Amino acid sequence: MEKVRLVFIPAPRSGHLVSTLQFAKRLIAREERISITILAIQSASPTTLSSYAKSVAASEPKIQLIDVPKPQPEHPPAQDSFKSPAKSFSLYIESHLPNVKKIVTNLVSSSHASESLDSIHVAGLVVDFFCVSMIDVAKELHLPTYLFMTNNAGYQALMLHLPIRHKHNEVEPKDSDPEWLISGIVHPVPPRVLPAALTDGSYSAYVKVASRFRETRGIIANTFVELETYAINSFFHDGQTPPVYPVGPVIDLEDCQAHSNLEQAQRDKIIRWLDDLPQSSVVFLCFGSMGSFGAEQVKEIAVGLEQSGQRFLWALRMPPPKGKGMMPIDCPNPEEVLPDGFLERTHGKGLICGWAPQVEVLAHKATGGFVSHCGWNSILESLWHGVPIVTWPMYAEQQLNAFRMVKELGLALEMRLDYKKGGGEVVRADEIERAVVAVMDKESEVRKKVKQMGEMTRKAVKDGGSSFAYVGRFIEDVIGNNCGSN
Repeated sequence: MEKVRLVFIPAPRSGHLVSTLQFAKRLIAREERISITILAIQSASPTTLSSYAKSVAASEPKIQLIDVPKPQPEHPPAQDSFKSPAKSFSLYIESHLPNVKKIVTNLVSSSHASESLDSIHVAGLVVDFFCVSMIDVAKELHLPTYLFMTNNAGYQALMLHLPIRHKHNEVEPKDSDPEWLISGIVHPVPPRVLPAALTDGSYSAYVKVASRFRETRGIIANTFVELETYAINSFFHDGQTPPVYPVGPVIDLEDCQAHSNLEQAQRDKIIRWLDDLPQSSVVFLCFGSMGSFGAEQVKEIAVGLEQSGQRFLWALRMPPPKGKGMMPIDCPNPEEVLPDGFLERTHGKGLICGWAPQVEVLAHKATGGFVSHCGWNSILESLWHGVPIVTWPMYAEQQLNAFRMVKELGLALEMRLDYKKGGGEVVRADEIERAVVAVMDKESEVRKKVKQMGEMTRKAVKDGGSSFAYVGRFIEDVIGNNCGSN
């Protein structure tokens, strides 16, 4: 029985690495002939991602983890790295090409050298969309490359559209431009909800990444047919896009990330608090690993929550001190940034924390609404658990996610669609109050639709579901292509 190895190259970001590892686990659970090697590119800034990857690999004998050495010498960040983070990130990934090539070459050589019945042939690379430069390694070694889209089909449609637009118009887009007509997205897209990377100096880097999508043998997408039918159908009918495998939702429902003792104590405190509250009575505010607010916005959120009269759980995080990187920090003294007397007045009604176990909170019976940054993993988690979202996008592709969730899919309540972190805008308390009250409405149409989609989400990944079937098709392609080449 032919055994094959897939080499995964995820991007060193939480939202990318977690779903990549979860998909790897799903593959080996489904097909005993497949083994996985993860090439772990280290994050340029300190994170817990490395320990998460190691814990997953340690629990799965058929997942091998290889750390990719950082390139030498390491150059200091370019002056525009904070202004154009996507461009800087792409260059950082590309700098690992020589070391990745060396590792993959060794894996291929060892598989060819072994003539035993237990030999495992390298069947291809599975690369994160930020790692498409690694296609060059695969081509040199005559291996197929599959693209793993950790985002949704609408975002994939945008990326496939970018090179086409660029042929006709090489100018970086502006908010004042006409709306974009993108095959795969139902409504014309206002430029103000496009990813910030297209207007912050990273446009050329994004076009370069997007131009390589069609060089792959197939695209694995973290979505499912029932959620994004229109977008997925557009790929099947355009005659140019490689086969697409919608295999989602791929999420970590067990929250397997390693946590410190402090985080474990925080988790226990939060869950105990929720346990004592009625069903669907708490609105949860959480804004992702990079989400934070300055003091003025924090005060407005506090006033809005108090005026809403709703119970709340608020993951309050602040921007890092100047010169201390980009990662937000927990607020050490909330009373210093909150309105006078707020903690006393809302005692028992609300709980403020820093880090929060998002998956567990969304799964809890007491959680009834979610004010979210609209990262794709967070959206999938909220749909899985049937919790409606209020849109407050921050960065990356979150504005486009928010726009489609509200305007196209009808699965979220609009507060803001075009808010951008660092843009200087302050959302006022009255607007926050209205959004919180609306999302907690037990009879809202959005809540009903989210509950229905939650049922479809769970069916999609079960035997007989659409995503289950597409995982099977992907496995058939990997095994079939390998058998045909040996």
